[in-house]
Amino acid sequence: MKKLTFYPIPIFLWVFIFSNSLAQKTAFTASDAIKVRNLNSQILSDDGKYLTGLILDGSARFGTDHFRFQDPSYLNVSPSELVIIDTENGSELRPYSGKAKVTSLSWAPNNIEIAFLEEKDTKLHLMVYDIARKKLREVSVSGNPLLANSEITWMPDSKSLLIHTREATWMARAMAVYNEATKGPIVVYDGSKPFLNWDEIRNTNNLTEVHQVNLANGKALKILGESNYNGIEVTSDGQKLIFNQSFPLKTAYEQNKGTEFQTSFLNINAPDSAKVIYSRNEKRREFSWSESKSQYAWVDSGHVYVQKLDGDSALNLTKGKAYSDEEKKKEVKFSIMSWSPQEGKLLLSSEKGYWLADAAGNQLEMIYELPEKKEKAPDLGLLNWSSDERSLYFSYSSKEKWERGFTRFDLETKKMENILLNSNLYTDIKTSKDGSKYVLSVSDGDMPANLMSTDASFSAMKVLTDLNPWMSTKKLTRSELISYRDTDGKELKGVLYYPVDYEPGKTYPLVCEIYETFYSNGYNRNMNLIANQGYFALRPSVDLEIGYPGEAWVKGITSAINKLVDEGKVDNEKVGVQGVSYGGYATSLLITQTDRFAAAINISGKVNIISFLGDSPKIGTRNYAAAENGQDRIGGSLWDDPLKYLATTAVLYADRIKTPHLILTGEGDWNVPGGNSRELYFAMRRLGKEVVWVNYLNGGHGAGGASNETDFYDQWKRIFDFYDKQFTKEKDKTEPSASTN
Repeated sequence: MKKLTFYPIPIFLWVFIFSNSLAQKTAFTASDAIKVRNLNSQILSDDGKYLTGLILDGSARFGTDHFRFQDPSYLNVSPSELVIIDTENGSELRPYSGKAKVTSLSWAPNNIEIAFLEEKDTKLHLMVYDIARKKLREVSVSGNPLLANSEITWMPDSKSLLIHTREATWMARAMAVYNEATKGPIVVYDGSKPFLNWDEIRNTNNLTEVHQVNLANGKALKILGESNYNGIEVTSDGQKLIFNQSFPLKTAYEQNKGTEFQTSFLNINAPDSAKVIYSRNEKRREFSWSESKSQYAWVDSGHVYVQKLDGDSALNLTKGKAYSDEEKKKEVKFSIMSWSPQEGKLLLSSEKGYWLADAAGNQLEMIYELPEKKEKAPDLGLLNWSSDERSLYFSYSSKEKWERGFTRFDLETKKMENILLNSNLYTDIKTSKDGSKYVLSVSDGDMPANLMSTDASFSAMKVLTDLNPWMSTKKLTRSELISYRDTDGKELKGVLYYPVDYEPGKTYPLVCEIYETFYSNGYNRNMNLIANQGYFALRPSVDLEIGYPGEAWVKGITSAINKLVDEGKVDNEKVGVQGVSYGGYATSLLITQTDRFAAAINISGKVNIISFLGDSPKIGTRNYAAAENGQDRIGGSLWDDPLKYLATTAVLYADRIKTPHLILTGEGDWNVPGGNSRELYFAMRRLGKEVVWVNYLNGGHGAGGASNETDFYDQWKRIFDFYDKQFTKEKDKTEPSASTN
């Protein structure tokens, strides 16, 4: 076993700092961006000894056939490196010599076996890897059922597991529905049918059965018949199976309508013994289960209820025990955070703070009061309890500066103690079952994260991976958190990325990448590519208001630019703006309101919110919901608030655009079809504006960035060339001529 050395700063950060001063670095290119590796789908064994995950690079999405979205016969599992890491010494096990198409990783309770699904020959196969024996084997499931790409649930004895399969006639039924909508030759959309065509496809694709598979001989026993299951649990004694079901009724345009939900359990040895816990209802009920799954809790009208799995009655833990207004007897509304390890207590939260409730209903106490000014208070995220139930551990993130880390709350002294706080970024935090070990991804905020392990003291971290050592030879950006006020006087934050080879006192071009709110940093591919062009890059935040979202972009983004211009960092004549999806939509809308920008790029973003309501049939009613009560923030229907839809449709104001515009789309984009973005190209060309539209015929959502390697390079070259052209040309006082593209 190799000797471990502990460092106050992780070793990979020292390497980065040291190499900064010695190495002659080269530019970070689009080719480099593809090479960057990340560890995804991380799961930790219960004892915390091993972590497994999938290492992917930027090529993982290449080759996706976007035109086969929701095709029942299409498995789109990305190739990756399956790795098992010893959290004590960082040694690795590799079940495969190279990449494999692997999904649905699941640790056995015995902590020495991992089950997963592998795509081979257009089908999924059940695989098990034994760490002790270093042996990979396929489990030949009796009856050769078609496996579904879904979760794997181990039984407590580690001798069998539960998998989702397809009923024998499912593929024929599912393909018939899919082909009817995609191949025709005649496709009928009938408003009297309960479901939209693509909702019916989705509903059929969600149907599975649940089988228990004996790993010794592959024998499969059907436990649950065909239905739409969304979450199954097994009690710690292995006797009972808890399962949630969804029952779609119709395509609905209102939130929380059109589907009923039900929760039940059964004795595994008697599958016909199912008992309903929560009867079919359009109101989804989220249950919080104790570790043994013998008790469950839920919230109804702000009150917390607890019931034993075999119990006939529920106990209200909060009614009449806490009031936010004593005179009016206004009771506190609670939500559930966690069960205690020994299952005798529950941690609850309210607007005022954290509470501890006795699961027997004997006591309710507020243990920690949240600050009154919540908008300034740090974000706390519960990680786990200590095994002795003395302490609670939280992740911590300040809202005022990049100060992040971990805190501990002592339940006896009622004191919150900072354990580790610094500017590093901590993500993908996993804990062992007893709370004694933590495994997490750590970054300095600019480099890609690496895996580390520690105990609950966080006094020393062991470096477990170095996924991208070659990046120490590359020119990379550095990030900075900035504050500014929009034109309404509201303070906002943004993340500024410096040009490589930055020289203080010199002004640089700036490219803004916009979406909604940005605060945290972390390695960012786009920002590094832009910074290597010699530009500042900025991810500014905006304060989006329901009913008037369009105004936020010009109010917030221009204020952020003004700050950087006033500081002497940015050349006011060389500012660009770009965005993807909702950010692309914001980009096109923004340049109808201001001529502040020298260049603008919309990648896979809509330009007509009215036609967009029906532009994406494959995602059902999502676009209506997004406009009426979701991300688009219109706040009402087209027929209730038509003027607001008109105000946020960029193509209607194409005559006001003075900014050269590049529009990038993917022909296979089922999320934001390229035809919507195309509307602005035709409008601007008709009006004699400077515009180029590039449609990647193999691309999806993200245009050339969601296509193949050739298109990926092409898209970035076009982006760089476009900014270079607009930033270096003489400012034209006249209206630009029509594009010939």
